[in-house]
Amino acid sequence: MSLNSVFQFLVPKDKKFFPLFEQASSNLILLAETLHEAVNAPKAEREEYFSKIEEFEATIEELTHKTHLELSRNFITPFDREDIHSLIKSIDDVADNMNGAASRIRLYQVDKITKSIRKLTEINLEACQLIGVGIKELKEMNHKAIKETCKKISKLESKADVVFDKAVADIFENETDAKNIIKYKEVLSALEMASDKCKSVSNVMEQISVKHS
Repeated sequence: MSLNSVFQFLVPKDKKFFPLFEQASSNLILLAETLHEAVNAPKAEREEYFSKIEEFEATIEELTHKTHLELSRNFITPFDREDIHSLIKSIDDVADNMNGAASRIRLYQVDKITKSIRKLTEINLEACQLIGVGIKELKEMNHKAIKETCKKISKLESKADVVFDKAVADIFENETDAKNIIKYKEVLSALEMASDKCKSVSNVMEQISVKHS
């Protein structure tokens, strides 16, 4: 048995941090689902979805704050303090960027939702669902499953890059209105950044797994 395994055996089961991680990832999935539904809904119905997205994002922010409070109160943590901070922050960053995309659609009054926007919200939803899976596997320190989950998230991030690059190229080639070019590029950039942040979450999870293997 390795020293890490002995330490994990001796440390009491975490009852503070993983519930916060699980709540944050659950709300992240709901946010991603709502955003995907919003871009597939008629314009007249989007406002209700956007309001829900803001609520989910605010909930994740509050969970991030609670995690930082718990860090200041607890000496014993399930893994390194800086990793706890990095994990919750990276989840919060995904939520911020998806909320940012929704805010831009709303603020810029984007009437026509392109296939690329829909595809990126679909990719982000899948990545967020995998983050939820990864958090559960991390709780059990199931190293093989964590590695596989992180690999899938990384592939999705690469897929999002391809969709983003093609979408931006299409905009500059086919869109003649400068205002629309700015609108679409801003929305696409926020969605692409959200996929980058999903990969950041997977990087942190994998890093924690490696330290404890």
